[in-house]
Amino acid sequence: MQQTIKDAGKPKVPRPETKYVSHRSLGSGALVATLTLLLSLSACQPQPSEHNETKPPVVNSANLVLKPGYTKLQQFSGSVRAGNTTGIGFELAGKLQKLLVDTGDRVKPGQLLAQLDTSLLEAEQTELQAALDQNQADISLARATLKRSLELSAKQYLSEQQLDELKGKLASLEAGHARLEASLKANELKRQKSLLIAPFAGVIAAREHNLGEVIALGSPVFTLVQSDNLQALIGVPLNIAEQLQPGAILSLRVAEHYYQAQLQGISGQINPVTRTVQLRFSITPTPETTPINGELAYLQYRREVPREGYWVPVSALTDGIRGLWNLYVLKQDVEGFKLQRRDVEILYTEGDNAFITGAISPGEQFVTTGLHKLVAGQRVSPGAALTARGGQ
Repeated sequence: MQQTIKDAGKPKVPRPETKYVSHRSLGSGALVATLTLLLSLSACQPQPSEHNETKPPVVNSANLVLKPGYTKLQQFSGSVRAGNTTGIGFELAGKLQKLLVDTGDRVKPGQLLAQLDTSLLEAEQTELQAALDQNQADISLARATLKRSLELSAKQYLSEQQLDELKGKLASLEAGHARLEASLKANELKRQKSLLIAPFAGVIAAREHNLGEVIALGSPVFTLVQSDNLQALIGVPLNIAEQLQPGAILSLRVAEHYYQAQLQGISGQINPVTRTVQLRFSITPTPETTPINGELAYLQYRREVPREGYWVPVSALTDGIRGLWNLYVLKQDVEGFKLQRRDVEILYTEGDNAFITGAISPGEQFVTTGLHKLVAGQRVSPGAALTARGGQ
């Protein structure tokens, strides 16, 4: 309080004014100066020429070639079938004594596959042979007796009745001899039927009985698939079957291999389920490969379709509307080339090519690739024009 009172009597001395400069004001001034300098520099630069425009993109193109038709490749499927797939067995009942082959073995015609127990037949043969020997002895005795009796009859020492009885006995013995010989032949035939022989060359697909089993008459012992008479059964539409003749040579594909096949026969009826006509082919195996029974077989048939159109790459087409496709055609005017979009219809495709028809003309240039970078009406520069695929 004393300090304040003491200073109250002194005259006040005015303080010098202090100017405060804002940093924001300095920054704005620097920015304005910088912009002014840049504008001055840009004004000194040469202006771009009005004629320095962007060049139109170069596109790959080809010329359309009108074709009177196209070859349509059709594929039909079927299966490989052995000429014979047979369940083979004995014609007699008996006990299985020998099995000489098994599943997967290849056999030749006439090869022995299995055998029945023939001990009973061998005993029967011995008995029949003994009876035949006895009969032969009786016949010899009867003939000698008849000879002497004829001499006595000539001298009137023997009656006609006795002579007839001797002749009848000899005839009966000779008939018995023939019967015994027939029985021996039947026994021999039964022993032959006790051997199971391969009727044709093939592969044992299955074995149905085991060693020692008593099998019934006609029961199959093996399933034999013929290997030297391979066939293929393939169904085709009626209009295709009508164009083929027996003896025609066609190509069949089985797995990844191709075989020459001869048409052997055409079925005389249409399958009610598939509505196809069955074709039967004989297949010629190659030295390297042989089809297997049951494999899928494919017939590739080429049919000429007489309809005009153009072959173009699939890459030259884009989706259109109402099921149509679009093709970009190069239309030339005074300023260069401009893209036009044309509606086309795909008639057939094969690999990377399509056969089309539509609002296009022979000789016109069209873009073959790179359509995703282009739009209708765009200016383009065509590359070296090629000729579109000329068909098959």
